[in-house]
Amino acid sequence: MMPTLFRSLIIIVCLSGFSLKAQLQKNFEYLDVFQLEYAADPQISPNGDYVLYRRTGFDIMKDRSSGNLWLLSTDDRKIHHKLTVNEGNESSATWSPSGDRIAFVSSTDEGSEIYIYWTATGSIAKLTQLENSPGSLTWSPDGTEIAFTLKIDAKPPVLAKMPPKPKDAKWAEAPRITDRLKHEADGAGYIKPGFTHIFKIPSEGGTPLQLTSGDFNHTGSLSWTPDGKMILFSANRNADWEYEFRNSEVYAVSTRTGVITQLTDRNGPDSAPKVSPDGRYVAYTGFEDKVQAYQVQTLQLMKLDGTAKRTVSENLDRDVDAVVWASDSKGVYFMYNDLGVTKIAYMDLNGTVEDIVSDVGGTTLGRPYASGSFSVSEKGNIAYTRSRPDRPSDVAVTTSKGKNIRVLTDLNADLLGYRTLGTVEEIWYTSSVDGRKIQGWVVYPPNYVKGTKVPLLVENHGGPILNYGPHFSAEIQLYAAEGYAVFYPNPRGSTSYGEEFGNLLFNNYPGEDYNDVMDGVDELIKKGIADENRLYVTGGSAGGIMTAWIIGKNNRFKAAVVAKPVMNWISKTLVADNYYGYANSRYPGQPWENFENYWKFSPISLVGNVETPTMVMVGMNDLRTPPSEAKQLYHALKLRKIETVLVEIPEASHGIASRPSNLITKVAHTLAWFEKFK
Repeated sequence: MMPTLFRSLIIIVCLSGFSLKAQLQKNFEYLDVFQLEYAADPQISPNGDYVLYRRTGFDIMKDRSSGNLWLLSTDDRKIHHKLTVNEGNESSATWSPSGDRIAFVSSTDEGSEIYIYWTATGSIAKLTQLENSPGSLTWSPDGTEIAFTLKIDAKPPVLAKMPPKPKDAKWAEAPRITDRLKHEADGAGYIKPGFTHIFKIPSEGGTPLQLTSGDFNHTGSLSWTPDGKMILFSANRNADWEYEFRNSEVYAVSTRTGVITQLTDRNGPDSAPKVSPDGRYVAYTGFEDKVQAYQVQTLQLMKLDGTAKRTVSENLDRDVDAVVWASDSKGVYFMYNDLGVTKIAYMDLNGTVEDIVSDVGGTTLGRPYASGSFSVSEKGNIAYTRSRPDRPSDVAVTTSKGKNIRVLTDLNADLLGYRTLGTVEEIWYTSSVDGRKIQGWVVYPPNYVKGTKVPLLVENHGGPILNYGPHFSAEIQLYAAEGYAVFYPNPRGSTSYGEEFGNLLFNNYPGEDYNDVMDGVDELIKKGIADENRLYVTGGSAGGIMTAWIIGKNNRFKAAVVAKPVMNWISKTLVADNYYGYANSRYPGQPWENFENYWKFSPISLVGNVETPTMVMVGMNDLRTPPSEAKQLYHALKLRKIETVLVEIPEASHGIASRPSNLITKVAHTLAWFEKFK
């Protein structure tokens, strides 16, 4: 029998409306970041009975993200378990055509290899022993072979023969020598010499056979023809491929002879070819390059022999992505961004579009960028990553018509179910420049009382050819938890509003996107949400550029944090890892040909106007917006005796938030700086 005291307590608790959940409820906190998980890359089985997905979270001890494969039933059996006992990072999972096996990549400290999992027995076998990490795993139609891509290392150029090193001598390391246009990449560092090629291997094991050759890179997705005789891919095999870096064509390689046939020929990217199930057509994405800031990626169609090319998505002014053929070959499923949200839709071969779902995303934990993925079964059932403003992505399934949506996972219920998060609200307002409608979002502090004026933190997105949306964001929620209303807009230049809107920054960046941001701030002041005397502004990358531009244009903000900015387009364009990609698409000509124009759009040109206390932040390994850019702002402000501080984050590339401790470092320092000027 229950003791009288305990029974009395239960009665009192019930009468008072008390709940354990209410007592434990609190705002999102720094260490919560390490406990977050999200579902990625859901792969539905051919018969639609199972979904395989990558469950991704943070390893607090190793300070990195890690993902494992999980198997999930789509019916009432409630099967949900880890696929293997491996503790390494697992990815690139793909079902065999019959659904009897799963191919995937598992990585350890010793490297990455292809593995096979048998669904009937749970047995696992390592299929390869490769010199580098494989990618683009694709089963042959009969399930007997697997195609993949792999980089083959090459020796760097040798300019001088060094004398032999004396025994036990401790000489400096050999110099790093390159003669390539693209020789480094942010996050990866120095790119070792070599080229990526297409291989195939028997699915029961054996020796990989290299299908492509030459000093060209063959990356991206692969697509077998139904008879297994050819694999289609996208690459640039032109003689001047290094300098034609925006160009690519669709090719077919014979799986028996290695003979390569070129199927497209135009100036611009032709990518991600997919052969229709009946073998008649090839769907691919691309555009004719007009050399501008932004161009919409369209759905293209041609016959298998490369004839009868046409644009299918002429009436859709949005980027077509992640194309998957319907099993009857009468149309394709695809993903696109529209007004800040990501949708899955169906398009027939005449270009008619039917939306299926509009809540895809949730796989970028740091900031609320568009993201997500999906897959389709033979019957048209769809598995996708479902986005919510208050949760990272979960796995959801639906029919080809978007009916009977069921969410199969709830990965963060144990954490976020006991946290009070900031409410996300969409707003539209009018640009003072030309009357355009501009979209943005406001995230309120937890337990916000309507009509109360609170400090406003403006978060500018990167790109600038990208978009924010109503997605979960650890950074934004941490800001809101500290009492700020957070405003993040999609000013002109953002994607998901059409080509004309995105291209308004062509030869004009930063431009009137500044006005779009400030008009949003004024709208929130007008609405009685933002306290005009407590305005703060931040942003990273292109958002850092906008933040630096804002404080050079006005002194309305009490403090600013400029993260990983470009301050000087002349120096940035000749130093960054993507230095070769700016001339003509961003500004006319090279910097030495048009230095006045490059300087006019450089935020450093406005530094003489800055009075706002400014923190400058950058990753010390950033190759996209190198630390020298951030230092130009910091040094200029120090010379002008403006209150400033430089935060350099060790071992951080441009993607500062890729390590959870660095994400926390970024947010904590931003909040500390703003708190100083509250």
